[in-house]
Amino acid sequence: MVIVLAAILLVVLLTCVPYLVTIALAEGPTTADASPIFGVTVPEGYKQWELIAPAEEAAPLDELRAVVGNRTAIDAYQGGKLPFPDGTILVKRAWKRKQSPEFSSATIPGEPTTVQVMVKDSRKYAATGGWGFGRFVNGKPVDEAQHRTCFACHEARAKSRDYVFTRLAP
Repeated sequence: MVIVLAAILLVVLLTCVPYLVTIALAEGPTTADASPIFGVTVPEGYKQWELIAPAEEAAPLDELRAVVGNRTAIDAYQGGKLPFPDGTILVKRAWKRKQSPEFSSATIPGEPTTVQVMVKDSRKYAATGGWGFGRFVNGKPVDEAQHRTCFACHEARAKSRDYVFTRLAP
């Protein structure tokens, strides 16, 4: 009797597990805030990541920018490793330039404009040089048309550097 019950339990488990796994995967993390095409999201804790380099964008954008990276990115930069390894995440934060009220010749960050994310996964993003892209305004991804321009721009200008514009600041 115990063997029969154990066999029935085993059959029930083997029958239900694939179904439960399918449900769990389907109900995975919400993708409402993921970029179209690539499915990239804004990484948690990115504001505490290490600075790779600051940048300034001239008119018409007039932005101050800071590129930060996860530990994998920092290690790759410091080790001069190209191509970047899978797991590299780069985040560009951008703000409108604003004149400092305390120091007339200084420019300071004003209103935030975008957060742009690059994620290296050579298999998942093989068609775009191994990189997935996300551009976000107020935490929400911009439209698909804007995401379609990401790789073309990186391919045209930074292919020799694994499609990455930013160089490590000395």
